[in-house]
Amino acid sequence: MTDELKTLSVSIMDKDFQVACPAGEQDKLLRSAHYLHEQMRAIRSTGKVVGLDRIAIMAALNIANELLHGEGRAEIADEDVRTRVRVLTDKIKLAIADGRQLKI
Repeated sequence: MTDELKTLSVSIMDKDFQVACPAGEQDKLLRSAHYLHEQMRAIRSTGKVVGLDRIAIMAALNIANELLHGEGRAEIADEDVRTRVRVLTDKIKLAIADGRQLKI
């Protein structure tokens, strides 16, 4: 596996983000962005959560819950998941705050 990064443009909730990812992982990133977009769209459609940042946090919590409960996935060590979720949540918060490029 190479350390080369590729930059992709992904659209989530009508906002475009330039995201760096390892070469060969673009399809996974695009599927992840689509999944996040759908989760956020579903949350927004309830009308109970207002504001893109709050919707993103709720989506992150829902996805973290899915991971922690192993829905359709092999069992992952809880601490590893917590660490990964914490890192991704921090990246989401920063990206929303200043619209900069994410490196996942």
